[in-house]
Amino acid sequence: MSTYERKTHMSQGERTLQSRYGTKRRADAFYTNQMIDHLNPDMAQFISDQEMVFIATSDAKGNCDNSLRAGDPGFVRVLDAYTLLYPEYRGNGVMASLGNISENPHIGLMFLDFFTHHIGLHVNGSAAIIENEDLPAIGLDADRIKQMHAEEHGRAERWVKISVDEAYIHCSKHIPHLVKKSDVTDWGTDDEKKKGGDFFNVKGRK
Repeated sequence: MSTYERKTHMSQGERTLQSRYGTKRRADAFYTNQMIDHLNPDMAQFISDQEMVFIATSDAKGNCDNSLRAGDPGFVRVLDAYTLLYPEYRGNGVMASLGNISENPHIGLMFLDFFTHHIGLHVNGSAAIIENEDLPAIGLDADRIKQMHAEEHGRAERWVKISVDEAYIHCSKHIPHLVKKSDVTDWGTDDEKKKGGDFFNVKGRK
């Protein structure tokens, strides 16, 4: 079976617009040469090096939300070629992404390397919320779980497991080249100043 035939989320709109705008040949080449239904070793290594990922979710009605997840390098763990796991830290309590996942498991992840390779990786799949006590049920042994909690310094309130449907490159053409600044991140802080406070002057102006 070809890579193109394995693509599970090709929309009719995608195909219609490819025909309308004359990009079908380029799209077919991309499906065949760049899109796979799992994470190959190079993709797995790339993910293990990253400190951030952008996630896209939507609720049962299709209302979308985009959010950022960040942590120490490798905070998104590659369990195998078809499975990712990332921790959920203490946040603002809104639970927008997790709320969407609880209604609609479809998720899109965008890993962008602004600093070294200046390349991106799309991973699309289905997500599930995993409580700490349920980690053994997804095949993790006690030693691995203990190691993960030690690496997270007890910050992981729960986890999100991703079952991978497709993975493909995001080209470097329009990814800005940034210089990383050394800093100390206070993960899960409730300090309003550290969180940015009311940067956009929303409070009291509704």
